[in-house]
Amino acid sequence: MSRERVSIVEVGARDGLQNESTTLSVKGRVELIRRLMDCGLTRIEAGAFVSPKWVPQMADSDQVLQALPSTEAVSFPVLTPNLKGLEAAIAAGAKEVAVFGAASETFSQKNINCSIAESLDRFAVVCEQAKAAHVRVRGYVSCLVGCPYEGVIQPEQVVPVVRRLFELGCYEVSLGDTIGVGTPASIERVLTALLKEFPASWLAMHCHDTYGMAIANLRKGLDLGLRTIDSSIGGAGGCPYAQGASGNVATEDVAYFLRGEGLDCGVDLERLVETGQWLFSQLNKPVPSRVNRALSGKLS
Repeated sequence: MSRERVSIVEVGARDGLQNESTTLSVKGRVELIRRLMDCGLTRIEAGAFVSPKWVPQMADSDQVLQALPSTEAVSFPVLTPNLKGLEAAIAAGAKEVAVFGAASETFSQKNINCSIAESLDRFAVVCEQAKAAHVRVRGYVSCLVGCPYEGVIQPEQVVPVVRRLFELGCYEVSLGDTIGVGTPASIERVLTALLKEFPASWLAMHCHDTYGMAIANLRKGLDLGLRTIDSSIGGAGGCPYAQGASGNVATEDVAYFLRGEGLDCGVDLERLVETGQWLFSQLNKPVPSRVNRALSGKLS
């Protein structure tokens, strides 16, 4: 009997690396993505077309994208915050891009230097041009339940932003607990509000593990019907605009959790552990993932 499938979107090579103090070379980032593919991952963020002045870790994302294999089996989405980024991404061969908004006005200003309304206007142009180029667009909404500047974020602040992203043509919206303050109760409140308007299949969870709540919050999302989870190999990354926020939930932790719940994510957990160890050896720091640390000794 086949197990129910959960899709993992691997964000380590973009969202993870962009907040690490060590910058990987183009060769290193390509090697990371190839290793992630070997783990069985089929949705792997490959980079961000942003100014290297602000995010030097994502410099030369065009070279990374061009060095990856051309395959229908794996998608390599890239972040494109504006039309200039989109044009560069398309020129590099991107088939999927992402736009990144927020449910907090202050966070939007700190993150992308404009209001929520202004950001959505920018995204409208990006989505229109992407559609014309037959490029898929994924949406992100940060500060799902909490903001480092404004505190608690209410569901009524989130719903209009998600609604607008779908109106613009995003095929999926990833919901980010950017600073990891969510609990199952707060996650349930916002997801319940969203599910009144949108199918669970249109939504993804993007949890940070600052307070150790990521897996519990993902369980709540699964209980409510969501089947797409963003995660980062080894637990790499964090949020450069949220002081003290730890990294995304680790892909190893998610894969172990899903396997224990009888759900299939199509990845090789042992290879994930090896890849997490490899990445953090390049970053010269210990692997944050608890599952990685627990299993790595058994594999050595």
